[in-house]
Amino acid sequence: MAFAITQNCCNDASCLSVCPVNCIHPTPDEPDFGHTESLYIDPRTCIDCGACADACPVDAITRVSRLPADQAIYAEINADYYRDRPVVAEWATPKFPPAAINTMPRFDVAIVGTGPAACYAAQALLRVPSSRITFYDRLRVPGGLARFGVAPDHTGTRRIGEHFRSMFTHPRVTMKLGVDVGVDVSHATLSERHDYVVYAVGADTDRHLDIPGIDLPGSMSARTVVGWYTGHPDVPADAIDLTGVRRVTIIGNGNVALDAARILTADPENLVGTDISPHALAALRASTVSEVVIAARRGPEHAAFTRSECQALVTRRGVEVAVSGPEGTKQSIEELPMSAPASALQNAAVVDLNDNDVVPALGSARRIVFGFGRAPIGVSGSQRVDGVEFEDGTVVASDLVLLAIGYRGRPSPGLPFDTAKGAIRNVGGRIVDDNDARVPGRYVVGWAKRGATGGIGDNKVDSEETVEALLEDIADAPPSERRRLGRVKLRSGR
Repeated sequence: MAFAITQNCCNDASCLSVCPVNCIHPTPDEPDFGHTESLYIDPRTCIDCGACADACPVDAITRVSRLPADQAIYAEINADYYRDRPVVAEWATPKFPPAAINTMPRFDVAIVGTGPAACYAAQALLRVPSSRITFYDRLRVPGGLARFGVAPDHTGTRRIGEHFRSMFTHPRVTMKLGVDVGVDVSHATLSERHDYVVYAVGADTDRHLDIPGIDLPGSMSARTVVGWYTGHPDVPADAIDLTGVRRVTIIGNGNVALDAARILTADPENLVGTDISPHALAALRASTVSEVVIAARRGPEHAAFTRSECQALVTRRGVEVAVSGPEGTKQSIEELPMSAPASALQNAAVVDLNDNDVVPALGSARRIVFGFGRAPIGVSGSQRVDGVEFEDGTVVASDLVLLAIGYRGRPSPGLPFDTAKGAIRNVGGRIVDDNDARVPGRYVVGWAKRGATGGIGDNKVDSEETVEALLEDIADAPPSERRRLGRVKLRSGR
């Protein structure tokens, strides 16, 4: 009996290196890697050894025979990935760190940020015995996205934080929290204090939607809601007021939108014992939210959420999941392949958003509606939002509007910035200036490197690429430069 990878998959590929028969794909060397929502186990070649389950940092791998009823479909999803693929029975060419890894001089690296990308970079650097790392974070609590970006009821995914936590107490690691690099200490000063600087600052601003009324009271970023229920220090306890709110419309249909919809319609008692903030739990207990509409600009074939996140909504008890859209929407969903994200909605009821009824009699106390083909053209209201207008003429009465169309990075004085990409200018993780000339000693990982795309696990390969570049630069440095390494700390008086 084979194993299967389930909803919590973080895509960091920790399971790949321990599989003795190479039955987990896609691998980092394959074109699909980074483009599938999870990794998949081939039931045709799995030998049921369980090594992958032991290696998984988020407990996403389970023996098929032990899958609970609400996750049984993952056995079929894993098998479906291999339906038209040949059996793979050979290993890919292994990749090794630079040969000089054990002869390197001592070197000191500052990592700005403490989220997943930062931790994966540190993990790779700590394999080198001569490395020393100093983490900087403007917050006084480490963890970044792993701590404040993962929904509290995603307990499996949140285990990645525990996986990283031991790194913060490593004997070759120093923590400097509550330090805002670029404000409390300049980028130039940081480079003077350390041999190398790796930026893992993420993307902490929202993509803008230029439509009338988007700035009305009652319209806000879904990022604020996420920070509110995860207890982010920057988000006050009273940032979200659910008093009198019955219908919430979310513009955007990525996983953040689904997380917000799921938390706002959850039975608060099911969140007891999770890492949800106490103020959010109290507000949800008093909440009158009956319906959340997730508005997607395009059709179900272009859904931005992952199948696993949608599947979690569909299998949840007590909340109806429905779809709405132009004629043919339901048929389009039914024709989707199993791997398509919206295929999880094949059994969902079809409703008409134009009637503006909040939760019609569908036998449930609360409802989530996926509104496909709904391109917003304006948010209505005089003193506060009261609805969202869409291009097709639909007007959805709403008491709260959340914008969830993606994140982007923001420039920091002293760092080259790619405005179009919303990321620090770089080539393969090496920071470059506006003329594409390398900035010595400076590197970047994660969303700050590639833009706000990909999940937690995607940062592992990304960070290892950058660290490999950094180690190559050390190995290629002239003798005079190599002799300088490790002395910066002494000169700076630290």
